[in-house]
Amino acid sequence: MEETDEYPEHPREKHRGPVVLRRGRREESSTTDQRLLDARGPSDWVHTDPWRVLRIQAEFVEGFGALAEVPRAVTVFGSARTPREHPDYELGRKIGTALAHAGFACITGGGPGSMEAVNRGASEAGGLSIGLGIELPFEQGLNPWVDLGVNFRYFFTRKTMFIKYAQAFICLPGGFGTLDELFEALTLVQTKKVTKFPVVLFGQDYWGGLYDWVKNTVCGEGKIGEKDLALLHVTDDIDDAVRVVQESYKAWEDTH
Repeated sequence: MEETDEYPEHPREKHRGPVVLRRGRREESSTTDQRLLDARGPSDWVHTDPWRVLRIQAEFVEGFGALAEVPRAVTVFGSARTPREHPDYELGRKIGTALAHAGFACITGGGPGSMEAVNRGASEAGGLSIGLGIELPFEQGLNPWVDLGVNFRYFFTRKTMFIKYAQAFICLPGGFGTLDELFEALTLVQTKKVTKFPVVLFGQDYWGGLYDWVKNTVCGEGKIGEKDLALLHVTDDIDDAVRVVQESYKAWEDTH
């Protein structure tokens, strides 16, 4: 039916697959097939939102496929800025070694610093060392001690992999990225999106102030409950950290 003042509720329309285009939106000069097959056309279509959906889908498929056979694992976060001569580097290496000896694969962000240290410790101990990298404005790449690596364009896809394929988080001293993952994990556990998922903060001197703020201010003012506070475990002892991970994994096994 023609679009007229008499029938404004039935405007002319154009179909683009399942999408309906009406009024000014229907005046596209090319079809999807034409843009797909005509290599001479502009390339900006690869940056459009519908194309991004396919990229996102591809990242999930690639990540799920690469990590599907991964055994029980622990995701370890820490600063990319940790120098190799810093005590935190050696700490990360020892944690990677301890987790490997306990039968856990180690998942990190795959970058330098503390992430490299954990991957290195796990790999040198004969464990599975996994790195989930991210595309950044500056050059980074996966560190040389990653045995299984996947690079992502999107943070949220990568975050899903950190959670989905791990049974626990251990947070070494780190910056905004570590804090982001820490609080996302806590939120997912608090809202029961994931269960039996301990979060270990390694380093009392570094994390103690944050824990005290969460306890005295956030919990003290009723913004979270006592059981939420119990989701965090602060320690300076590697054996203690591994014990928390093992006990939580055993409790998870008993319910599955």
